[in-house]
Amino acid sequence: MDYFYTPPHLIARDLLVIEGDEFTHLTHVMRKNVGDTLRVVDGTGIAYDAEVTSLEKRAARCKIREKHIRLNEPEIDMTLAVGLPKNAAKFDFLIEKTTELGVSSVIPLLTERTIPRHARVERWEKLALAAMKQSCRCMVPKVCHPMTFTNFVLATHKSSLRVIFHEKADMPFQALTPDSTQHQHVPAVTICIGPEGGFSDDEVELATTAGFIPVNLGARRLRTETAAIVSVAALMLWRSG
Repeated sequence: MDYFYTPPHLIARDLLVIEGDEFTHLTHVMRKNVGDTLRVVDGTGIAYDAEVTSLEKRAARCKIREKHIRLNEPEIDMTLAVGLPKNAAKFDFLIEKTTELGVSSVIPLLTERTIPRHARVERWEKLALAAMKQSCRCMVPKVCHPMTFTNFVLATHKSSLRVIFHEKADMPFQALTPDSTQHQHVPAVTICIGPEGGFSDDEVELATTAGFIPVNLGARRLRTETAAIVSVAALMLWRSG
């Protein structure tokens, strides 16, 4: 079924309403009519199978037929913290692809080697919403405002598996297995990726002192957005396996 989004406040017990850009997409692009069935997600982890019952001037009203909790969502809660790259378009790409892979939240980091200080949170939220629908998820990742690396490290929950990727780390990613860490059963994972130029030695020391596990992704030098996508995909597979 085609996927559409509507916020929770437009959903009642057995009815939902689609408005705004989603209504325009539904009527003018997808050409949906009364009697058509849709899948509507609320962005908080719930998907609804619904039937269009009426098309008004600015809204579509739908009857809820079935409800799905965490449909197509991963079992773990994954946070991706990543240094802002110089090219803003690369962070747009990163948001889109890691949303498709299943991240729960993305934190743009301001590090010692971060050059830009741009914050396009509203645009990133729109990209995450579109990627959520495209990948058939029902939970839109939370995109945070940029945070300094120090504040991020201090605010990270100690109960989660926390990994910082760094080219100087002795442990290769392949060695990070359920048998190598006591965190194999935790429901949350935090991944930390540096900007162009990587993390400074002081930042890596700060993170490891706080409990982050330093690992490397191999001998090849990866761009920020590539490292983020690879690490998310690899840890998703590791945790699901």
